[in-house]
Amino acid sequence: MMGGIGSGKSFIAKLFNYPVFNADAQVKLIYRNDKDCYKKLKKKLPKFIKSFPISKSELTFAINKNSKNLKKISSVVHPIVRKKMKNFLEKNKNHKMVILDIPLLIENKLNKKGDILVYVKSDKNTVLKRLKKRRNFNIKLIKSLRDNQDLLLKKRKLSNYTVENNFSTNIMRKKIKILKEKILYERNSS
Repeated sequence: MMGGIGSGKSFIAKLFNYPVFNADAQVKLIYRNDKDCYKKLKKKLPKFIKSFPISKSELTFAINKNSKNLKKISSVVHPIVRKKMKNFLEKNKNHKMVILDIPLLIENKLNKKGDILVYVKSDKNTVLKRLKKRRNFNIKLIKSLRDNQDLLLKKRKLSNYTVENNFSTNIMRKKIKILKEKILYERNSS
């Protein structure tokens, strides 16, 4: 699952009704439960990381102060997420399909040859409406995260399918059912 921030990747991933590895949800769990991660982040960002569990507002403040802090955070968190993803894939290897909902899938070279890449596209107004509904909406942070994602056009070109996510839940459910059947059919016939 690929697409820009606020495009609806997680929503679309759930509609497939197969096991979903949601990297953002894993990161939240890591911040809440992983004391080793906390110690490493505190060592890299001592002025910003004050207490455990790790506060998203402390991380946001660190990134707003210096965008290079995002790389420092990523250097600690991404290896933990990779390990969790590997465990997820092992646990779900007998399913016909698994969904990887990872915002920086391409940037972190987590895709493999033979993976089916689905790009989720939404118009800018829809994206902005979704982002404004988020509890920690911060335009500066959103820009920093956007800058960290590869060019969306490149992702779209790399994808096998593009899903336009500007419609109602019922319409999207139907669209994803058709797409899922197409992917399974193509996989089984090759």
